[in-house]
Amino acid sequence: MAQEHPFAPYVRILGKGPTLSRPLTFEETKAAAAMILAGQVEPVQLGAFLCLLRVKTETPDEVAGFVAAARQAVAAASTPPKADLDWSSYAGKSRQLPWFLLSALLLASHGIRVFMQGPEDHTAGRLYSRAALETLGIKAATSLAEAGRQLDSRCFSFMALENLSPGLNAMLGLKPLLGLRTPLHTIGRMLNPLRAPSAMVSVFHPAYRGVHQQAANMLGDHRLAVFKGEGGEAERRPEKPCLVQMSVEGAMSEEEWPAILAESAQPHETDMNPARLSALWKGDLDDAYAQATVTGTAAIALRVMGRAGSVAEAQKLADDMWAKRSRNWLGA
Repeated sequence: MAQEHPFAPYVRILGKGPTLSRPLTFEETKAAAAMILAGQVEPVQLGAFLCLLRVKTETPDEVAGFVAAARQAVAAASTPPKADLDWSSYAGKSRQLPWFLLSALLLASHGIRVFMQGPEDHTAGRLYSRAALETLGIKAATSLAEAGRQLDSRCFSFMALENLSPGLNAMLGLKPLLGLRTPLHTIGRMLNPLRAPSAMVSVFHPAYRGVHQQAANMLGDHRLAVFKGEGGEAERRPEKPCLVQMSVEGAMSEEEWPAILAESAQPHETDMNPARLSALWKGDLDDAYAQATVTGTAAIALRVMGRAGSVAEAQKLADDMWAKRSRNWLGA
């Protein structure tokens, strides 16, 4: 009789049926994820594991356990540099340009060290951050050492998931095979591989906001803001109120951010040319929606970082930063 594979118990816990199956604990998920990232799991086991997690939806313990294992794997490979703010970018944009990139760069231009990470090209028809940043003259780092040099020189770095965590990136690419969104979208958003004290996280589905909050507390993360962003990216829609849920030093809270612009149906962009990002920064493009998106999103980051004591104060600070930006700082 064949000996049971060491990973089999984790699949069994999730898949024993409606009465006997249960969620994994934090420690169980961390152990299972460590085996996956070490390449100690058979493909059929990985597919079953990810699908079972997806069918029942991930619990905070499962998200936190997986993230903890992924962070350990990243740190074991190379010493992470220091960052002030982690900004995950996993969705790509299809209806609006990724104006949030200018929000992150606005903070960087004022000395805040912003690290951004995410995949590229996993869904057709979307503009991903790496490609958009390249049009601005910002190349992705291919190692943590290079990311550190970029943070030292410009206070901003983007690193593709394939270089940051090949194991996570491979799992993200299983969607065309499985036919399902994998839990990696949730886990990757929480990765914060440099252990920055503050993080910006977006969700497609509002129900996941609380999952991220609770997972952040389990991981001991200091400050996290999570909200439903435009197209799934951490980008505020300025014509809509925005519920921002935060976890700050273990305390969970939420704030309703009012609309910046008069609410109306914002049409999809007909011109997704990322060169317009540079034009807005340099003042060559007059677009009230885009500017409000940039400052409104930056305001959320400033608020979660503790740089502003209220929503109104955060928005004013972001508006002032935009007005005082160096138009030559962005070279492209």
